[in-house]
Amino acid sequence: MKESPRSAPTPPASPSAPAGGGARHAARNYAIVTAAYWGFTLTDGALRMLVLLHFYRLGYSPFTLAFLFLLYEAAGVLANLVGGWLATHYGIARMLTVGLVTQITGFVLLSLLDPGWTAAMAVAWVVVAQGICGVAKDLTKTASKSAIKITQAEAKEEGAGQLFKWVAWFTGSKNAMKGIGFFLGGVLLETLGFRGALWAMAGLLALVLVGVVASLPPMMGKKKASKSVRELFAKNPGINALAAARVVLFGARDVWFVVGVPVFLYSAGWTFTMVGTFLAVWTIGYGLVQALAPHIVRRSADGLSREVPAARLWSALLAVVPVLLAVAVAMQVPALEWVVVAGLGVFGFAFAVNSSVHSYLVLAYAGSEKAAEDVGFYYAANALGRFIGTLLSGLLYQWGGLLYALIGSALMLGLCWAATLALPMRQALDPALRPRDGAHET
Repeated sequence: MKESPRSAPTPPASPSAPAGGGARHAARNYAIVTAAYWGFTLTDGALRMLVLLHFYRLGYSPFTLAFLFLLYEAAGVLANLVGGWLATHYGIARMLTVGLVTQITGFVLLSLLDPGWTAAMAVAWVVVAQGICGVAKDLTKTASKSAIKITQAEAKEEGAGQLFKWVAWFTGSKNAMKGIGFFLGGVLLETLGFRGALWAMAGLLALVLVGVVASLPPMMGKKKASKSVRELFAKNPGINALAAARVVLFGARDVWFVVGVPVFLYSAGWTFTMVGTFLAVWTIGYGLVQALAPHIVRRSADGLSREVPAARLWSALLAVVPVLLAVAVAMQVPALEWVVVAGLGVFGFAFAVNSSVHSYLVLAYAGSEKAAEDVGFYYAANALGRFIGTLLSGLLYQWGGLLYALIGSALMLGLCWAATLALPMRQALDPALRPRDGAHET
């Protein structure tokens, strides 16, 4: 029957969900993406502990340890920028598959490391393999994080206004999986050895890969991508300011977390398993706080008037922690290792709230049509911060131990607070992200 001129045309089915989908299919698809990201994050956390502790045991210096991770972090900058465009152009499910395959490739290459090689050749091999894993991590992260925006918008059309709150728990829980990965890395190193642990993790990811290919629609999240580099980088002021804050926020964490804390604790007599367990507990706690952040930072009606000041406040509070710890280290207070452990717990709480608020704001500022590109740009800044923090973690620890690393962290957090002052307060939110029925979002 011919359609009346006044009747609205029926919109075409979204390529990211089957026809007749809606809230149920959106929730199902994001649950699958998040479960895949859990499995990836578990092995990624284990990989960090494997490489760090294995090569420290072989006598590598703190700077060399940091150098092993540099290409891993540097590759993430480009992978996030390109990955956001690729996820928009080819679909999230396809890029998630590529990320998993790339990570398995990196594990296999690392397992081929020969103990008989020279130190220079071994370092070069590990750096390249780590770079491949860095590309895998950020391709997977960009695809997974972009699914938040897409599935939330799809479910919103069907009236499922609570989905974003549900997704916030999944976002925080992936950090808990990373913490379990730290523990797993220490245990696998002691039980299976370096090569056996890598093969075990490659097998786990192969199972995850099969599940993703069999379960997700291949065109999920496919949109019209930017046509030029200028368009790709033309982000709104909110995302630009948030990206600047993100660079120094994650640099401030990794400048003492990547090398300083594990080496400090191991030097104090802790075993591999003890170090891995502590970092696991810390990261799990960080993930839980991140998931609970919507109850710590109250939502505002416009989505920004409380959240932006919260980003500024928690950045300032976080900067105080490394300052106090630096004083304790300089004074060599009794039971210093336990003071550092307690301080890291406080740091983790404040850092988790900061990170969660940032994760909400990037979605609030992002557009729906190119959410993957906006998220990719934001996480490219994230990767740049990790790169800077990793580089400085080795240099500062080698020059002045944990004290210098803590001073570097405090300075970067001061810059983070300054960057949050540029966050817009009245940016119009995308309709898909406006709160409904008092729902808390992160």
